[in-house]
Amino acid sequence: MSETIAGRVAFSLREVALGIQQTIRDQHAERIWIRTEMNKLNLYPHSGHCYPELVEKQDGKVVAQMRANLWKDDYIRINRTFLDVLKEPLRDGIAILIQATITFDPVYGLALRIYDIDPSFSLGELEREKQATIAALRKEGVFERNKTTILPLLPQRLAIISVETSKGYSDFLKVTGENPWGYAFFHMLFPALLQGDQAAPQIIAQLRRIRRVAPHFDAVAIIRGGGGDVGLSCYNDYSLAREVALFPIPVLTGIGHSTNETVTEMVAFRNAITPTGLADLLIQQFHNFAVPLKEMERSVAEQTLRLLADTRTLLMNGVRYFRAVAERMLADHSARDLFAAIEKAAMQLLAGENKEIELLQSKVGLLDPVNVLKRGYSITTKDGKPLTRHRQAAAGDEIETQLFDGRIRSIVK
Repeated sequence: MSETIAGRVAFSLREVALGIQQTIRDQHAERIWIRTEMNKLNLYPHSGHCYPELVEKQDGKVVAQMRANLWKDDYIRINRTFLDVLKEPLRDGIAILIQATITFDPVYGLALRIYDIDPSFSLGELEREKQATIAALRKEGVFERNKTTILPLLPQRLAIISVETSKGYSDFLKVTGENPWGYAFFHMLFPALLQGDQAAPQIIAQLRRIRRVAPHFDAVAIIRGGGGDVGLSCYNDYSLAREVALFPIPVLTGIGHSTNETVTEMVAFRNAITPTGLADLLIQQFHNFAVPLKEMERSVAEQTLRLLADTRTLLMNGVRYFRAVAERMLADHSARDLFAAIEKAAMQLLAGENKEIELLQSKVGLLDPVNVLKRGYSITTKDGKPLTRHRQAAAGDEIETQLFDGRIRSIVK
């Protein structure tokens, strides 16, 4: 009730607040859809309720701001839907379309009461952000940059960005460290969160640390295991994807999911679906070198044994010939003539055998794999497997050619 004070009609603050509350109830009772951005979710784990801070921005500036209430049961239902549709939880920093009513409380003021959030709207916004990142990197001409770096023939020194307690990291170390062929790998962990709002800035910070000592490593591996497809939108972040694209050594990714590739995976030198797959990829790189080398070793050994067998046969024939000549000379000449003839024949035989040995040494040298490559021969592989027929390659395939002093990556025309 109003009262008169010094001739003026006055209302209490509570009366004003209740009047505003009633007006809003009368005029804004229906639920409406509102497009906004979740600046902060403000989830209270003890109660399960959320008190979101909603904003609207134009050109990076906040032009509207309002708080909201999202009660526990509604939050659980909405969050479950987001995980099913977006593969992302309801979180800070995403564009949302909410169904809400406008409320006013005399103590807590104006707020929105959230009943539902449309995940398809947020999904569209996330895809739009992903495509915007791709377009920006292509416009800068850096989208394919990391793919032009050179992965060493035997990539042994690895800088790993992961979480020390991650199962994916553990699986990667197990596969590389316990491979039955005994291939040796050196690795150093650069720990970072791999999902959520802090993942992108932490990964960027570790990439910049590695960049300062990049000559000490052959490649960087970003390894994320577990979590399925949840929390992957950070890998579409423009700043992170650009850092990977411009990195001076190959960046390999194994972040453990099977859905559409994120932008970071697209710009990386090579991408594997899982950490174990990435470990297998590195081991295959060693196979690509070891298998042709073993084949050359086997070929050299076989040809050497064959040459030794032929030489042994020639030597035995020479011995038999020498014996026959000696016996004939004993029958036809005096002892003095015999000794001179024997000495001459022996010198001729030794000279011939020395020439044969020199010839064998020359042939064995020519079969050395290093000399084979020096003469212009090469080993060409596709997807890590040696090419032996032209039909194994098709137009557009990427192939690698190993020469004596390096390798060449080519596209088949």
